[in-house]
Amino acid sequence: MKAHDLVISPYHLRFMNRKFPRSIGKGGIRSHKTEGDGATPRGTHRIVGMLYRPDRMEKPTDWARPIHPGDLWSDDQTHEDYNMMVRAPYTYSHEKLCRADPLYDLIILTDWNWPYPVKGRGSAIFIHRWRKVRHPTEGCIGLHVAHLAWIAPRIQYSTRLIVL
Repeated sequence: MKAHDLVISPYHLRFMNRKFPRSIGKGGIRSHKTEGDGATPRGTHRIVGMLYRPDRMEKPTDWARPIHPGDLWSDDQTHEDYNMMVRAPYTYSHEKLCRADPLYDLIILTDWNWPYPVKGRGSAIFIHRWRKVRHPTEGCIGLHVAHLAWIAPRIQYSTRLIVL
């Protein structure tokens, strides 16, 4: 592990020699994640992208991509676009990325079950703002908005998410 890795331990996220409170999936940390189990998958995951709401914040890095109305994330394992960013109109099961609440104003994307998703293994694992202090997610990593904003511009090409 390196200082620029994001390391999820039982009680916090460690990054650049700092510790941050975090939330994980309501299903806990599991080695064998499945669709809908609410678990955060154990293992080492690459950071593969960053999305942000340009109407709500400044661009956090030069490689971040904006989220626009109509941007969705497919979570329909019966469709070929499963676990991919898609655009409305999209009649299959999906999650809106451009939300009314601030939960997805900044999203760090991991390579969990991507780019070649295995049906039933679970949809994307994002690092995003938490709903409230340590409130469980559906499997993603949740952080305080200020901590997420501090971490995002410091992520490097080689940064990994390591879930112990």
